[in-house]
Amino acid sequence: MTFRIKPAMLKIAAAAWLLGATAAMADTTLEFTQWWEPELPAGSLRKIMDDFEAANPGIKVTLVSGPYATTRDQISVGAATGTLSDVVGLDGAWVNNLNAQGALADMNPMMDASKFDKAQVADIIKVDGKAVMFPVASFVYPVFVNLDLAAQAGVTKLPSTRAEFLDAAKKMTHADKNQYGWVLPLSLQTPSGVQNDMMSWVWASGQSMMANGKPALEGKPVVDMLTFVKSLNDAGTISPGIATKTEQEKVEEFVNDRVGMMIDSLAHVNLIRKRNPKLNFDLIPVPVVEGYTGKRGLPYASWGIGISAASKHQDEAWKLVQYLMSEKVNAKLVSLANAFPGNVNAKPDFVTSDKAFGKAFEIFKTGYLANEFTGLPVAEDLMTQFDVQAQKMLAGEQSPEQAAAAAQKGWMAKF
Repeated sequence: MTFRIKPAMLKIAAAAWLLGATAAMADTTLEFTQWWEPELPAGSLRKIMDDFEAANPGIKVTLVSGPYATTRDQISVGAATGTLSDVVGLDGAWVNNLNAQGALADMNPMMDASKFDKAQVADIIKVDGKAVMFPVASFVYPVFVNLDLAAQAGVTKLPSTRAEFLDAAKKMTHADKNQYGWVLPLSLQTPSGVQNDMMSWVWASGQSMMANGKPALEGKPVVDMLTFVKSLNDAGTISPGIATKTEQEKVEEFVNDRVGMMIDSLAHVNLIRKRNPKLNFDLIPVPVVEGYTGKRGLPYASWGIGISAASKHQDEAWKLVQYLMSEKVNAKLVSLANAFPGNVNAKPDFVTSDKAFGKAFEIFKTGYLANEFTGLPVAEDLMTQFDVQAQKMLAGEQSPEQAAAAAQKGWMAKF
């Protein structure tokens, strides 16, 4: 039997073949887990991903976004189960733990193979010689002050020293109105309050929680900080619920005029303005001990980025990392986030276009970045241990000296 194939049938067959070939060359989809998207202007991170996809045909990016605490838990679970996203947003306090689990890829070979210019990167976070994280954007943690609450309380000069801060916090506290001078989040679920809201007082005065690479929590700097925090609590100036309060709840209290002052990340300025456009606030450095005249340490945290060791698409993941660390893209991202760049050549535009961030930049130029938790072994465990002892102190169960001694004992076991 003889068949005659008509031209129309040939066209159908060709179309079917092309469809199959297209399916065979399906796009690689990268999963990118981070907490950045909710803290950026709506749609802006997605637009950067769209631009990346346009520049890299065949690669698609799915953003997995959530609040910081949720993202941290999700990454922790992913690391333990081998299901970590291809690309992950990282906090410097997490990398030691994640590396110990073998969850993060070493980016050294990727840099070498692609002839990546390491000199353009502000920092490369290494653990055991492995390059596991680039800081994409860094945020200082100044003190946010509600200027309207300050004026109503008769605070005419924003505090520069601890004594002035305590005085202002007392004046701005009206418990009958559910209004307090300061907010301290010490939830054990997210113990970063130890880093951002407590140790920041130590670093501000040029002091350290370490000595010769070992914990020095029983030294005067940390004990004095604990004593100061206790004095704020004893005076009733800290909003209730310290032991369970998260960073997200801290920001909500500030946004809703329930606290006059908080130490917080510049990353939250857009969020604060969105939640309460009428809020009148200013930024000041973390106050120092009386008599200190040196440079102020600026607590900071970074939006870090790394690649999963379990990813089947590490080449494509590395392309995304390179893209975000490139000069123009990094400048765009940090301008949107009002952060300091991870690429040393990137120039954010916010320092001239926004008054608040211009002020933050002045604070940055006159101080120095300080965060002694970055890269420490089991950094979050250390924060948790200190958190437990600080809570006991604030509950009246022990003195600042006892809290420091107990934390020191726990920390030394980790070193």
